[in-house]
Parts: sequence; C-alpha cells; structure tokens
Amino acid sequence: MTKSKPAAQSGSAFRVAAIQMASGPNVPANLAEAERLIGLAAQQGAQLIALPEYFAIMGMKETDKLAVMEKDGKGPIQSFLSNQAKRHKIWLIGGSIPLACDSPDKVRNSCLVYDSHGKRVARYDKIHLFGLNLGTEHYQEEKTIEAGNQVVVVDSPFGRIGLSICYDLRFPELYRAMQGVDLIVIPSAFTATTGKAHFETLVRARAIENLAYVLAPAQGGYHLSGRETHGDSMIVDPWGVVLDHLPRGSGIVLATINPAYQHHLRASLPALAHRTLNCSHLTVTSGSESTT
Repeated sequence: MTKSKPAAQSGSAFRVAAIQMASGPNVPANLAEAERLIGLAAQQGAQLIALPEYFAIMGMKETDKLAVMEKDGKGPIQSFLSNQAKRHKIWLIGGSIPLACDSPDKVRNSCLVYDSHGKRVARYDKIHLFGLNLGTEHYQEEKTIEAGNQVVVVDSPFGRIGLSICYDLRFPELYRAMQGVDLIVIPSAFTATTGKAHFETLVRARAIENLAYVLAPAQGGYHLSGRETHGDSMIVDPWGVVLDHLPRGSGIVLATINPAYQHHLRASLPALAHRTLNCSHLTVTSGSESTT
C-alpha cells in the first residue's frame, strides 16, 4: 500500500477543532463532557481535535490535581484520550493532565497527543509556570507543578505541530526554538483578567510571527472553586485572521486548515528565512559609541 503524503506536503485541506470547557473538580463528569464535545467535533468533520488545559479537572484548590495524578502511560484519563482518538479515528491533543513526577507533592502539567489508532505519539510538559500577584488574584504554579525542560514538535499527517500550554504563550522564544512548525497548539486556562487583556493579541502574534496556524482551546467560564477563566477559544490563520472563536461556555470552534494557502504566504513573505539574529549567540551591549 502506498503511504499517503502528509496534508501539509500534498496541499490537502483538513478540518480542526478546539474544544472549550468550564471543567470542575469531578473527573468523570469532565470526561463525559469532553466525550460529548469530541463526538460533536468529529461529526462535523474535524480530523484533529484539541482539548483545553486541565480539561479533566479544575479543582476546588490547587492541590486537588495531586489526588488524581496518573503515572505516565497508565490511568483513566490517558485511557479515555486513547479510546476517543481510536473510536473517532482522529488525532487528539489532550490539553493537559497531571502526571506524576519525582517530587511527591508536585505534578507535571502534560499535554499528550494520540494518533487515529489511539497510540500516544508525543508528550509535552509545560515549561513556563504561571505566577501572578494582582490585587486579590494570586497564582503560583511552581508550588504544585514541576516544570518541563524539552521543546516538543510532532510530525503528523497534518504537518509539524508545535506543543505548548497556556503561560508558554507569553514566551515567543519557545516557538522559535521549534525550528519551523505548520500548526501551533496552545491549550489554556487563562484567568479572566489576563485573558481579557492579552489572550487574543498573544495568540494572533504567535500566528503572525511564525506564519503558522494556531489552535487555542481554552477553559471558559465560572468554576466551582470560584475561579473565572477567560475562554475565547480560537483558531487563527498564518496571517493573524481569527477563523472561529467561542467567547464563553462549553462548545467547539471549527476551521479548515489550508496548507497551500500557508505555503503561498510563506513564499510571498519569507520572514522566517529573513531572520538574522540567533539569540543564543547574540552579544548585547549597553550605551552607544562615543563621539568626539
């Protein structure tokens, strides 16, 4: 049997979906809602579907995720993701789930990717840990999360997919380190405050500067803990155009990815090829030359 070309190489368009949720502390209830939304997206032709950060649990307190953390490769949340991918014959990006790490009082916040056979093909551990001290809002992820340290890019039938999670969005050097990707995925749980101010701007910026499609599923609504997340899940094209978005509540956003259009944009505006600075080898000086 002849192996088919990846969509990004053949120019074939394909459908993607970003799922938005307002998850709570009950894992089975969250998985049931995720299952409903995955099925809805698959029925509408999505071949690649991404869930939001913490889709399986948004606890009453930050330490609740420690109680439901899973060992790598084993557990009901991971089985759910594998089964859903296989059942619908889709590629499924599992937002993020808490996985065990070396520290007994911390987890890795991990994004897992499954192919259409239900096989796990990638794991990315969130590198940048969110911290905020703004009025009555206080967050310090480093208290319960162990940071990852590896950039992860997945070769798929849909091209090269770069993985990131939420706060990573604020660090463009992460996406440059991916060395060219066709699609960037950013599952998030932005706070209402920071999301309203920055989420769309940052997502569109990452699309524009990388000439890449961006798939940004998010938590969006009020949670039982009292936390409010911004939502506004969206799919953005390489020109920075928002193709679809959902302001609040559970639901899906859908769009068609067109690799031929992306190729045309990169040929017309070869900004990625015009890069001249390599920050790892760049010397920074202060002041200016003196004049006489």
